[in-house]
Amino acid sequence: MGKYIHQSKGYKGSIRVRIINKDGRDVTGVEHIGVAHNAEELKMFLALARERLKDARQQEFKFNEFAVEKESEIIHRKSYSKYLYDTLSRVYDKLKLDELRDEIFRQIVIARIIKPSSKLETVEILKKLQLEYAVSNSSIWRCLRRAIKESYRDEISDRFIKFVGIRRATLLLYDVTTLYFEIEKEDEYRKSGLSKERRLDPQIVVGLLVDENGFPLGINSFEGNKAETKTMLPVLKDFREKCRVKDLTVVADAAMMSEDNLGSLEKEGFKFIVGSRIAKTPYEIEEYRRAENEQLIDGQIFDTQKKFKRKESQRRVIYQYRQKRAELDLRNIEKQIKKATKAIENNLLTRRPRFLKLSQAKKELDYDLIKEAKLRAGIKGYVTNLDCDEKIIIDGYHNLFNVEKSFRMSKTDLRTRPIFHQTRDSIEAHLTICFAALGICRYIQDKTKLSIKKFINRLAELQTAIIEIAGTKHIARPEIDKETLKIVNLLE
Repeated sequence: MGKYIHQSKGYKGSIRVRIINKDGRDVTGVEHIGVAHNAEELKMFLALARERLKDARQQEFKFNEFAVEKESEIIHRKSYSKYLYDTLSRVYDKLKLDELRDEIFRQIVIARIIKPSSKLETVEILKKLQLEYAVSNSSIWRCLRRAIKESYRDEISDRFIKFVGIRRATLLLYDVTTLYFEIEKEDEYRKSGLSKERRLDPQIVVGLLVDENGFPLGINSFEGNKAETKTMLPVLKDFREKCRVKDLTVVADAAMMSEDNLGSLEKEGFKFIVGSRIAKTPYEIEEYRRAENEQLIDGQIFDTQKKFKRKESQRRVIYQYRQKRAELDLRNIEKQIKKATKAIENNLLTRRPRFLKLSQAKKELDYDLIKEAKLRAGIKGYVTNLDCDEKIIIDGYHNLFNVEKSFRMSKTDLRTRPIFHQTRDSIEAHLTICFAALGICRYIQDKTKLSIKKFINRLAELQTAIIEIAGTKHIARPEIDKETLKIVNLLE
């Protein structure tokens, strides 16, 4: 009959530590010691297992500079993610958010990054972090009211603008998204409108202004039925007033393009780069193909001037042909042709496909429209009032993926949708928290090149432990591996 320490692999790389009692080949008992998620916890559980073995020989265990005798009892009280919280808190300070002088707000923002939850669950998350200032549900709601009353969002926006720098902020990217509410009736703020998620629920419209790298500079919310084109100008004017810079260029997608909107931007002195919808093959490209009698070259650019009918104003329109875009467009055209063909063969009465036309009550493919669509494949247009190199215009527009990336981060990693908020003030305060958290996440992601989810998971494994040895409690700091230390140092 004997006892020995047994280690076995657990879930997601964890290691179970147990003491096995055996009589010959028969297992007569199993004593569970613990489940280790990192090297430090494994070391601790092995030491605890050795202490519990009733060997004749004395053993000596040294942990965190305390010599422990064999007869001493070691108890693992709890573990918490102090290293993760402290790292996020340093980034919070680096972005000068500590100047708000609100520790509760700091904790709520960091908790949002660690695990987006309701306010009640946030209290439990923060309690587990063993923080000096304990929060409660009532203190969180007081903080939300304080955030509205003292205009935290404007303060955060000012600090983000200063952090980015005015020179980098001269090129701005703007886009909007919608956040829906599962409520029965709409109100003056949450209204039914054109949903980005194709939902019929009441919603709000959220406009996000970022720099060319996707770092958030401003966030605004509007009524759910507000047109996208009407949200951009007030946001830009507010930003210009804050940073006191006249030479600002905004980049937006084709949905923002309307003659009234562009005219208003020009009247207010803004420069712009906006995606252009192409209804037919541009005349200049048709002439080139007719004269040269050859295919367009990958990356070929056509710089033109177009007259806009209603306002009789002339603007610069740049077209570029890309081979990869053409291949994608042609694949989509073939899918749409198949869909139209299927509708003809099965005599479907659903919504008419793109390339289907009705001729004397007869369904048939519209070959002229198909030919025109194939001629436009790979061509993208850009409308601007800037007088600079075409490549700068095109590259500036392609930076729009950064604002889309920030929206995805806010919706997925931070779960921005304000499910548990009903009044406008509480919704606006919630968006302010998400705005601050988004700035921290973008900074971490840009510096480390890791997704915020991978960064959080990596640091969460490094647990600080509270150990009781012979009745005395001690703090066991986690052992930081070189690769993690290298990643964290990039944030300095």
